[in-house]
Amino acid sequence: MFRVITPGFVAQYTRWTDALNKANSLIPSCKGLFKDVRIYYGDNLIWLYSRSHKYPQYIGAGIYDKLAKLFIVEAMEEEKAGEVKPDEMS
Repeated sequence: MFRVITPGFVAQYTRWTDALNKANSLIPSCKGLFKDVRIYYGDNLIWLYSRSHKYPQYIGAGIYDKLAKLFIVEAMEEEKAGEVKPDEMS
């Protein structure tokens, strides 16, 4: 379970893609130096955006590779779910 947390907002998502999209949409609201957007996987911080860095930070050894693979798996599942079988077209 992924949790997106920023001051005044907390949400939980089952998919990494959904959590990342929400976190990216919250970036413009981080105007102060002490405000940030965080994504946790369970109790572990895995993604962080703050004004002190130009780009979001992936926290932990090998976490970027793991999340990239998860992103691909979720995209393939989404594509499969969106496919229309030829017999369903009529």
